[in-house]
Amino acid sequence: MENHRGEKNRDSESPPEDDCCPICFGSFTVPCRGNCGHWYCGNCILQYWNYAAVSRPCKCPMCVRHITKLSPEPSLQQRQEQEVKEVLAKIRRYNRLFVGGLTGFVQKVHLLPLLMKRMVWHLMDPDANNLYFHEVRIFAMFMSTLYTAAEFNFIPTGGFRIITVFDYAAIAMILILRLVGIYRRRRLAQRVRQFALAAAEVEPEREL
Repeated sequence: MENHRGEKNRDSESPPEDDCCPICFGSFTVPCRGNCGHWYCGNCILQYWNYAAVSRPCKCPMCVRHITKLSPEPSLQQRQEQEVKEVLAKIRRYNRLFVGGLTGFVQKVHLLPLLMKRMVWHLMDPDANNLYFHEVRIFAMFMSTLYTAAEFNFIPTGGFRIITVFDYAAIAMILILRLVGIYRRRRLAQRVRQFALAAAEVEPEREL
């Protein structure tokens, strides 16, 4: 009986009425279902993906299966609120990225600027565990191949092979971005402290 109820919820087009989003623990906002059957707020699962991965589908926080497709509640298509439309557009873009096969590859190429921007911001996040060494070094190898094939000769290699130069440059870029992220985090913390001190100084004046 329990399994039958679970399958019914999994195939349902709407989230259970007595349930809540497993990420924010609040009522569902722009509810969408993963291909694993679990329901989330659209913004919650997209933000979870933004933090957890860049070019790969996120894993369901409930069952750890890869979410390759998000299905919004059908009634949302009739909603006219700007916020709902924006979330639905992001969900469609997410689904296009992970549709698989040749179509998915073409979509990844089409959205490459977005993926590169996301990766840069991810590398600048001091809390991010994945530094994407593997992906960045593959990109460096690709660039070195293009450089060699085009017969350019304006980069001083200093006796190293060009692929080694690009590899070292990629590693240096990752470390620099991480240091920039740490610096930005410290500056932000300083501003917050200054704002808190200023607010604490103003409060006694108001009481007087």
